[in-house]
Amino acid sequence: MSVLFALATGIMFGMGIYQLLRRDLIKAAFGFYILFTAINLFLLAAGAFEGTVPAYVDESGRVVGGTSSDPLVQALILTAIVISFGTYTLLLSFIVLASRRFKTVDSDEIDDLIR
Repeated sequence: MSVLFALATGIMFGMGIYQLLRRDLIKAAFGFYILFTAINLFLLAAGAFEGTVPAYVDESGRVVGGTSSDPLVQALILTAIVISFGTYTLLLSFIVLASRRFKTVDSDEIDDLIR
């Protein structure tokens, strides 16, 4: 399973960087989102190990069964998802403002208009 995660993370990271370097700001924003997803997959692959029971405890506070999974990785990924969602919405709002002001989403045309 780790080879699958490594391939998926590498492919998504490459796709995100490729889209991020495009001239169209909307495609660059999609690349940003793909890059965020690749980073979340990387965190999942780096922190996962073969636990035999979920990362939950019973009412008395002890682990039920065998070796439990690490809940820290799940918490970090959830936090990263929330932060990436907020950053992505801020990026999209900047793109909307730029497209209304300059009447284009091409970064080269916006650069020529500013000079």
